[in-house]
Amino acid sequence: MSRTVLQPLAITMGDAAGIGPEIIAKAYREQPALMRQCFVVGDVGTMRRANQVVASVGRPALPVAAIVSADHVAGVPPNCIPVLQIGAALQAVPWGAVSSVAGTLAGQCITWAADAALRGEVCALVTAPLHKEALAAAGQPFDQFPGHTELLQDCAARFLGKPVSEVPVRMMLANDELRTVLVSIHVSLRDAIAAVSYDNVLQTLQITHAALLPILGRKPRIGVAGLNPHAGEGGLFGREELEVIQPAIAAAQALGLDASGPWAPDTVFMRARNRPGVLGEFDVVVAMYHDQGLIPVKYLGVEQGVNVTLGLPLVRTSPDHGTAFDIAGTGRADPASLVEAIRMARVLSLQTVADFP
Repeated sequence: MSRTVLQPLAITMGDAAGIGPEIIAKAYREQPALMRQCFVVGDVGTMRRANQVVASVGRPALPVAAIVSADHVAGVPPNCIPVLQIGAALQAVPWGAVSSVAGTLAGQCITWAADAALRGEVCALVTAPLHKEALAAAGQPFDQFPGHTELLQDCAARFLGKPVSEVPVRMMLANDELRTVLVSIHVSLRDAIAAVSYDNVLQTLQITHAALLPILGRKPRIGVAGLNPHAGEGGLFGREELEVIQPAIAAAQALGLDASGPWAPDTVFMRARNRPGVLGEFDVVVAMYHDQGLIPVKYLGVEQGVNVTLGLPLVRTSPDHGTAFDIAGTGRADPASLVEAIRMARVLSLQTVADFP
């Protein structure tokens, strides 16, 4: 017999000028059971401001409780929002505007939470959206990272005492209907095409297999998208499929992976999609670049999509949307994707212990 043990889970606040604080406040209001043992890594004043934004007639704002460490979340009363203050209190920044101050705080929150997860102080990390321009405007050290994934990779490499190149990570976007993993992430399309190499494709297949094997309890069926239209049409529209992708798939198969392709990228996502009563042909699609893989998943509904970083020595998930500066501060932001990210983080990190009589 076993019982579930909820460990502290860290939620980084994201950009203070965006919708991150609002959707976190809404999640605490709408999903109190799910939010048990969760705490916000950010700024107390910003969370109080967001909390007031989402308050409504008959449902006043929840109390915001300042905590000083992850283990203090257990002592916070129900229906409170625990916030661990990072640095000095933040002066309120305008909603929906790029701010180097907000970018700096967002980067500091990620670094603190990643280090806490690596030390085992929290079971998982859920990241609310940051704004890439604000992160770049923050200056050193954050301006060298295009986004969450690269910053988390750097944190992990430092913790492990390894160069970043020895801590390969990949981005997976997932919902109930479709999963996709990317060979390259936040680079230009020209650089993304150049990144379609034998080593990168094979490494992506191995990371995908290793990540999904414990989740599914069996070998994941990996469908590999081609790079070119019609997967190159036998070399007529490009030779990357013949010279790079196909040999990488063959090497993965020789290692025991259930990988196939390369398949035409305009149909492979439809083949992998789960529908009511119909299981997709593949458990996951490996896409060659960012937009090829993310457009199909996001088209199915950003409110259900979850971003998962594969290859890290920690659990990290994130909602499938950005800072939405155009609606920040209005209270209209939908917390559904954040809620799904928290659910998935719990599934990936849940621990049980023996329940002795």
